[in-house]
Amino acid sequence: MDVHSLEQAALAAVAAAASTDAIDAVRVEYLGRKSELKLALREVRDRETGMSLNAARMRIESAVDERASGLERAELDRRLIEERVDVTLPVGGHARGRLHLITQIRREVEDVFLGLGYRVVDGREVETTRYNFDALAFPPGHPARSPLQTLFVDDETVLRTETSPSQIRTMESREPPVYIVTLGRVYRRDTPDATHTPVFHQVEGLAVDEGITLADLEGTLDFLLKALFGQNRRTEFRTHYFPFTEPSIEAYVSCHVCDGGGCPVCRYSGWIEVGGAGMVDPQLFEFVGYDPERYSGFAFGWGLERIAMLRHEFPDLRELWRNDLRFSRQF
Repeated sequence: MDVHSLEQAALAAVAAAASTDAIDAVRVEYLGRKSELKLALREVRDRETGMSLNAARMRIESAVDERASGLERAELDRRLIEERVDVTLPVGGHARGRLHLITQIRREVEDVFLGLGYRVVDGREVETTRYNFDALAFPPGHPARSPLQTLFVDDETVLRTETSPSQIRTMESREPPVYIVTLGRVYRRDTPDATHTPVFHQVEGLAVDEGITLADLEGTLDFLLKALFGQNRRTEFRTHYFPFTEPSIEAYVSCHVCDGGGCPVCRYSGWIEVGGAGMVDPQLFEFVGYDPERYSGFAFGWGLERIAMLRHEFPDLRELWRNDLRFSRQF
């Protein structure tokens, strides 16, 4: 290998480079891992040859770096001259921000119930087990009481698993009639996936008065569902079980894709589940000191993220928290 000829060819290529891209190409050709010089250095077997090759390498590297610095300065000078900004030109309008989808739905729900005469109540996100479980008639062995499902702060304090404790606190602080709705974050020890997150939002409603029946509950939920999903949607209510309501029901709305005909979205049932509800169990009235012989009431609790999914037809709850503007700008 003729080291002198290789060095002269490299220096000539450096001098001929007219742009930063060109000098980068020279660097790769003569100093890259697969260049003739680097391959020769790997095969050196004597001290004299190694010193000669290394000296040539250092001279080429120095020439490349010097030429690259000069080209970068020249390109910067050119951009400063050619890419001028006229600061006297009027500034274009900036896009305005918007409310998060969950905040939008939360405000819509609040507006619905304010229009019905309900009061919006804020609750505590850190709650005692007395209000989160005992007051809501969760039996001692209920799975929700396990640290595997609930986030405990200490033995008697949890991050609330639902917004229902605020209903108990409200009933303790005032006599009927009570018409309230409470909305906020709740926490459960869930692994995030397409339909679960460890932090999500709920809306819960409570009505307590004389003479309230299941028909009042179904009428209220029908009004809410049509306000959220459209007046042409049909609703249906089926019996279910929840610890703090008796009887309990689940609310369904007709499928937005097939309008009840049956499709993969609704699993060919024609209906999509929204959430649970029911008549308040008399045990809860006894806990807060209400007379269960005089008063009756209903309660419901639904997830705002689930309402958002059903209403806007996106498949993954995690999209709400990825802060992808391509997603959030749709709403």
